[in-house]
Amino acid sequence: MDWQVSRNGHLSLENRKVRAALGRAGVTKASDKCEGDGATPLGAYAVRRVLYRADRLDRPQTVLPCRPLQANDGWCDAPDDPAYNRPVRRPYPASHEAMWREDGLYDIILVLGHNDNPPIAGAGSAIFLHCKRDDYKPTEGCIALDPDDVRALLAALQPGDTLTIA
Repeated sequence: MDWQVSRNGHLSLENRKVRAALGRAGVTKASDKCEGDGATPLGAYAVRRVLYRADRLDRPQTVLPCRPLQANDGWCDAPDDPAYNRPVRRPYPASHEAMWREDGLYDIILVLGHNDNPPIAGAGSAIFLHCKRDDYKPTEGCIALDPDDVRALLAALQPGDTLTIA
């Protein structure tokens, strides 16, 4: 199934529209996406896997591959590093994002297949669907939903589904 996120920040979920936060720079064509630009790339993305904070919540109900985050999990965002747009273990010598966050944004993460097969240096890394801030403040380029909506989406997703940002 193809799940749609509109460029104006809504996802159709179980016969209702839910609010979604997008990148602070709005949306951009996937071909124009650059590392650190703050834009959410338009396009259809494979749903890869789920990561979650087992110290804060139970395993999400999903048939997708799912694993608990570890305190030393990171994601490389250094375009010149061989691990670019890949998970890494912290400490890591190149620039990377810490996946273990105290603000709750990454309590549940859906990893999307953006620029990962293979990664192209500088074309953007770590486009996730994750939990929103209380006020739906824009993301750094990801998609963010209310945690209850993330859980509802994960329960409905099937292997092979895609998420389209249009």
